[in-house]
Amino acid sequence: MTAEPKVLDLQEAGEILAAESARFTSFGWMRGTSGNLSVVLSRDPLRLAVTASGHDKGELTPADVVVVDGSGAAVAGGKPSAEAELHARVAALTGAGAVVHVHTVASVAMGRREPGGIVFRDLEMLKGVGQPAHGVEVTLPVIANSQDMKVLGDRLEAARDPHMPAVVVAGHGLYVWGADPRQARHHTEVVEWLLELELTQR
Repeated sequence: MTAEPKVLDLQEAGEILAAESARFTSFGWMRGTSGNLSVVLSRDPLRLAVTASGHDKGELTPADVVVVDGSGAAVAGGKPSAEAELHARVAALTGAGAVVHVHTVASVAMGRREPGGIVFRDLEMLKGVGQPAHGVEVTLPVIANSQDMKVLGDRLEAARDPHMPAVVVAGHGLYVWGADPRQARHHTEVVEWLLELELTQR
């Protein structure tokens, strides 16, 4: 039986998001103020801690987070990312406890090359997203970008594959999720590895 994810308070959530932001920035995946991360604080009502807008993601402190509701609107703290609404939508749709949005070169490049979705097969790294290494094809969906988070959320909901905890937003970047921040991080690193492999093989 799987244990329920630990319920975080805002201080703990801020510490985790600051550490994860620094990690992803060190990989070059959150350059400048780009990208955003979130972690679920409660389910009923849905509340998420989201990285604040306009901050250098390599310099975040535990205080640089905003609490948002199920529509992505701020209920405590400063100004959330414009994409907080999509984070809340993903958390509600998938049951994820954490969502990662990074701007990687490989995700944008492969989204342009494979606008209908990026297919992976016969790779040991697929185990990192809970899939068999052989005998199956796993598709990473690619969806068209929009500045309207409701439209983007509808596209994500229509396209998402339950076998792949991620989507590429064309010309923008990668959204990945997991049961908790650690799993979301692992999923992000695995999906990015898969994308980099495909990019180098083309």
